[in-house]
Amino acid sequence: MKRIAAVTGGAGGIGEAVCRKLAEEGWEVIVCCRSSLEKAKALAREIGGRALCFDISDGQQIRSALTSVGEIDLLVNNAGISEIETFDRISPEKAAAIMNINLIGAMTCARTVLPGMISRKYGCIINISSMWGQVGASCEVDYSASKAGLIGFTKALAKECAPSGIRVNCVSPGFIMTEMNSRFSEEDLELIREEIPLGIFGEPRHVADAVTFLASDKAEYITGQVLAVNGGMVI
Repeated sequence: MKRIAAVTGGAGGIGEAVCRKLAEEGWEVIVCCRSSLEKAKALAREIGGRALCFDISDGQQIRSALTSVGEIDLLVNNAGISEIETFDRISPEKAAAIMNINLIGAMTCARTVLPGMISRKYGCIINISSMWGQVGASCEVDYSASKAGLIGFTKALAKECAPSGIRVNCVSPGFIMTEMNSRFSEEDLELIREEIPLGIFGEPRHVADAVTFLASDKAEYITGQVLAVNGGMVI
């Protein structure tokens, strides 16, 4: 029987790469999305998985959707949004949405799948944070705070769940070439590239490789850790 992995934000750039890589490694993947249902369904058909649509900021929808799957062996909390603006100009509604989706939603997903993992004494949770959760970013204060929260959540939950045989880790991407970063001009991209010691932009597959490693038996002695995938931009 295949192990089951649920990936939130599974229809996006990083999420899609994670779903594809996990499927290659033999996981049955639940492609979770909020609005891109047709894209999620197409991806699920292609990789032999399933698509699941729910609002990551709505706790009731999360609980209803994830419990309908049954036993989930791996949860990848990848869904997230960002907003580039000065802290004083972010509306309370946008600030709440960033926190609810990036942090509270991830915590609710974990809270939903944990009872089953604990009863089986087996499971893995991987949170996708950001280098800005490690060092903070000007004009992305709310985003940075939500991603820093994910790191703290990872470490605390790892300590709590380790006796139950559940591993909790975090992947912290740097600048990854996804649709979210397509707004940058060529000039801006070149300036960003100069800040990356390896001199190349990250790709979704780099994050997917990190997730797949942490989900594998090769990482059976690793928990509570933050794996940075940033080309040396943050050390």
